[in-house]
Amino acid sequence: MRKTPFSTFLDRRQSHQWLSSPPCPSSMITSVNAGFLSGFSGLESVPGPQLPEVDFLKKWNDENQKKYAEFDSRFRSSNVLKDLLEKSKLNKERNKREIQDKYCLRGAEWGVGDCSTQGMTEEERDSFIQTLRKNIDEINSKDAK
Repeated sequence: MRKTPFSTFLDRRQSHQWLSSPPCPSSMITSVNAGFLSGFSGLESVPGPQLPEVDFLKKWNDENQKKYAEFDSRFRSSNVLKDLLEKSKLNKERNKREIQDKYCLRGAEWGVGDCSTQGMTEEERDSFIQTLRKNIDEINSKDAK
C-alpha cells in the first residue's frame, strides 16, 4: 500500500495519541494502586516491645545521674564559672559601647543620624569628631592589653 501525505499524518497522530490524552484523575488512584505500604503510618508510630529491666544497669544509671548532678552543682557554684560570667557581661557591655561609638563616628563624619554634625560650626564639628575618635582609640587600646 502506498503512503500518501494524509495517511502518514494519520499514522503519526495515532502513534502519538498517548501524548494528547488527558492525565488520569486523582480520584481513580486508590491505595491499592499506590503500593502495599501506602496505608502504613511508619515504624515510629508502633510502640516497641517492653524490654526487661536489668537491676544492675538501673542501679548504675541512678548512681551516674547522682554523680553528674553533683558535678553540675559544684561547677555552677565554682569561682571559675563566676569569673567567666562576669567577664562575659563586661565584654558584652564594652562591645555594645564600641559599636555605638563606631556608628556615631560614622554618622558624624557623614552628617546623618543621631550624631549628625549639621548645624555645628567647622570648629565644633572637628572637635566632636576628634573626641569620638579618642574614645574609640581608648577602647581599642584597652583591648590590646
